[in-house]
Amino acid sequence: MHPVAAAMPRLAALAERPAVRRVAEAFEEAGHELALVGGPVRDALLGREVTDLDFTTDARPEVVDRLVGPLAAARWDAGRAFGTVAARVAGETVEITTYRRDVYEPSSRKPEVVFGDTLDGDLRRRDFTANAIAVRLPSLTIVDPTDGITAIGQRRLVTPSPPHESFDEDPLRMMRAARFTAQLGFTLDASATAAMRDLVDRIEVVSQERVRDELIKLLATDIARPGLELLVDTGLADRVLPELPALRLTVDALHRHKDVYQHSLTVLEQAVDLEHQRLPGAVPDLVLRLAALLHDIGKPATRRFEGGQVTFHHHDAVGAKLARKRLKALRFPNEQVEQVATLIELHQRFFGYGEAQWTDSAVRRYVRDAGELLPRLHILTRADVTTRNPRKVRRLASAYDDLERRIAELREQEELGAIRPDLDGQAIMRELDVPPGPVVGEAYRFLLELRLDEGPVGEEEAVRRLHDWWRARS
Repeated sequence: MHPVAAAMPRLAALAERPAVRRVAEAFEEAGHELALVGGPVRDALLGREVTDLDFTTDARPEVVDRLVGPLAAARWDAGRAFGTVAARVAGETVEITTYRRDVYEPSSRKPEVVFGDTLDGDLRRRDFTANAIAVRLPSLTIVDPTDGITAIGQRRLVTPSPPHESFDEDPLRMMRAARFTAQLGFTLDASATAAMRDLVDRIEVVSQERVRDELIKLLATDIARPGLELLVDTGLADRVLPELPALRLTVDALHRHKDVYQHSLTVLEQAVDLEHQRLPGAVPDLVLRLAALLHDIGKPATRRFEGGQVTFHHHDAVGAKLARKRLKALRFPNEQVEQVATLIELHQRFFGYGEAQWTDSAVRRYVRDAGELLPRLHILTRADVTTRNPRKVRRLASAYDDLERRIAELREQEELGAIRPDLDGQAIMRELDVPPGPVVGEAYRFLLELRLDEGPVGEEEAVRRLHDWWRARS
């Protein structure tokens, strides 16, 4: 069956959704054009679930705002300067954008918006033909001036205009190409791939925030590898995430060390699989996925050859530092930056467990250092096993099963999630008769180490040990 014929029932059902119907009726009564465009039409043609409701119209933003106002439970700025009005209508988010075209000036980091007057012109300025299909409302007339339906049938990403012209006009489209190869499972047209290689420097005009947002969307897909490989193969990753292609420098057949670049992509895939197993139905965990992708970025800087073997001593600490620097440059929130860096810093900690049984003290420290990141650290550590040796895989899985069991047992006994000394700061000052100051912090750390080493010892024993420590210190 032709994809349009197959999609018509889905498009008809989409048009009957209360949010779509109410917006369409309001614009029709006001005498303005309105069409579903881009993602929802593409996804309907692909048989995918339609989650976004994107519209385009000839009405200018101030008119759109006036027409949507009476329908909306809420409205907010989704890019008013770029001609987009967003609102909550009938329980769904809608975005309505005035016909437009975006143009980057050579020295600008933001596109200049020029409003258009026709649906055909608006569609021709879009990123890919698969996203340049519209359905007029309420007539359900399909408008496809760049033959996007054929591209969808062939599962290809093709630019409506010549790719060099398209990517030069809006360089962020190169990032979107990577995202859509992963999200849709499409293949980028050969001429567009060549254009990406030629125009990688052009990405410099795009703000870090917009690049970050595309990376987030790419990592939110369940199979990000094709998009990441496209970024690396075309050289675009050298501009936006250089730590990733740098991992290829660690390939070393002579010393028979694994391909760290491909290993990192596999760890990401395995982390996503474990995320779905352990947290079914949860939103994609960006912190976990960033940590999985970047966990070994410290290896190129720490690679050494010792005794005929390749080593990467302290690559976890170096990688954490590099991740902080890169994610801050990309304007990620500080909390996410620190969470990713902490996971990278801790990702090697487990690998001594299977060889030498940890004491309860070591288990407590593992939990204490991971804190609220412990569930993510469990997933990252398990995903970091990519060996093809089945015996080693079973041994490491069994060892981590044992570690998780011991954590659960200690948690029941000791409330590991909130490890604190048996005495707080006020009690320390009272027992030692000292004012607030550095000595209280030293005493607190002593008691915390005691708690980690021996578990709860009780207030009376903690007081005795504190005074012993104080006498020895004095």
